Amino acid sequence: MTPTTKALVMAGLLLAAGSAQADIKIGFSAVLSGPQAAQGQDQYDGFMLAVEQLGGKFGDQKVSVVNEDDQLKPDVGSQILQKFLERDKVDAVVGLGYSNILMAQTRRIKESGVVAISTVAGPAPIAGKLCMPNLFVMGWQNDGMSEAMGQYVKDKGYKNVYLMSSNYQAGKDKLAGFKRYYGGPVANEVYTPLGQLDYSAEISQLQTAKPDALFAFYTGAIGVNVVRQLSQAGLMGKLPFFSDSLIEANTLAAMKNSAIGAIYGSPWATVLDNPQNKKFVDGFKAKYQRTPSEYAVNGYDAAYLLDAAVRKLNGKVSDKKAFADAVKSVGGSFPTVRGKFRFNTNNMPVQNYYAFEIVPQGDSFAVKQLAQVFTDHQDAYVNECKP
Repeated sequence: MTPTTKALVMAGLLLAAGSAQADIKIGFSAVLSGPQAAQGQDQYDGFMLAVEQLGGKFGDQKVSVVNEDDQLKPDVGSQILQKFLERDKVDAVVGLGYSNILMAQTRRIKESGVVAISTVAGPAPIAGKLCMPNLFVMGWQNDGMSEAMGQYVKDKGYKNVYLMSSNYQAGKDKLAGFKRYYGGPVANEVYTPLGQLDYSAEISQLQTAKPDALFAFYTGAIGVNVVRQLSQAGLMGKLPFFSDSLIEANTLAAMKNSAIGAIYGSPWATVLDNPQNKKFVDGFKAKYQRTPSEYAVNGYDAAYLLDAAVRKLNGKVSDKKAFADAVKSVGGSFPTVRGKFRFNTNNMPVQNYYAFEIVPQGDSFAVKQLAQVFTDHQDAYVNECKP
């Protein structure tokens, strides 16, 4: 082989190597420390379980995941996103934290064009006027579960409902969603500082008001404290209690029988009967030795969604717009634990919502499905979105 021929062969090999498809790189951010860490860990564990079940690949391309803790701080979340985009060169970002974290990142997400999948936050602004073609919400628009509870409470004939929530974007969305479908008199609407742990003063005010029912939005350890303190005050089981995001696997493990009688709205529970849900629940329990939550579901579904999108593109995800279009197009056909799911024009979920109750079971408790409140429910802001 002449030197010239050898040089041409080497050039061809280098060209082939350069054109080979690279691994799929995912940046995953969530709150992984502090009182809300269990939610972030569940999202990540659900995602990684799906990656494992998919053989460590999306669409036959090897997956690598960079994981970061946003500490429930918007500035930290923004720094993480910048790192993902500029240093790690990720193909997609997943997780993206609570609503206050996500809202601080929307400008950079839009400008970057990178595929971004929120696995917990669905704030009203990004469902409406701030919607964008590359940002997808995997769990729910913030109002959704509260809207289901509002409708359920209305259907049951309750009047004069007392409302309580943490004071931030999601809390405001939740109470707005409840009121939108409840439509009845509100005894009081109370917003408490994010992170507050002692609710004795608020519970005293609640008892004085003597409402027909209570609707509350609190998450993680905060929600556990609320239920425990309501139980200590003798209100659990006496005052009809409805909630959004407060009742889930992690909080139930801490509340135990204190939560009996609580009713909550959700698009998912372990009791939903479909093959993908059985695969998820059994796999999660086997791998992590605990019951999965709604947050784990969102991470799990996000991975199967990305696998379907990468497969549709034959692994060629460098074109960000084409990748986002693929995510949108497979949103109604990928395997989901919810049985039925698709993205609306604003990239928010269209899905069913149910009412579940915590009921006694021997010396413990169980989750019981009460009703399918909404079928193919879409959010209230979709007509404000001009993608």
